[in-house]
Amino acid sequence: MGRTDRAGRVIAAPPAAVYAALVDRESLENWLPPDGMRGRIERWDPRPGGGFRMVLTYLDAAGAPGKTSDATDVVDVDFAALTPPERVVQRAVFESDDAAYAGTMTLAWQLTDVAAGTDVTVTATDVPPGIDQAVHEAGIASSPANLAAYVERQREAL
Repeated sequence: MGRTDRAGRVIAAPPAAVYAALVDRESLENWLPPDGMRGRIERWDPRPGGGFRMVLTYLDAAGAPGKTSDATDVVDVDFAALTPPERVVQRAVFESDDAAYAGTMTLAWQLTDVAAGTDVTVTATDVPPGIDQAVHEAGIASSPANLAAYVERQREAL
């Protein structure tokens, strides 16, 4: 069993709104890419057993440690479980010739209704050894932060 990394935060929105942003193509393209990257979804099938393919491009390719190419990470993600509005489980496989990035990483998003909104926890298990722990911990911590900014901005626009 590989490494486990975890992050979380409270989002000022109900679980249904947060869940919707986890299973909507346009939403994911907006909030899922870590800081310093842009994302594009090429394939989309939002159902259990379905999934998506995302191309993540480094905004500054100089010195970028891309897994698929110098400037990109390509990841195929399957939806292992969708339990509205409480849980999304994804299985992610990076496209790479480097065996250090091989394997399936599982990302479990747990949404819990709390007085201030939704407590979101994302747990990544079986993180490939080629993914630097400090870099991944920063990246995975940015995901709930980006999700919060996106969902809270969407709610303010209503």
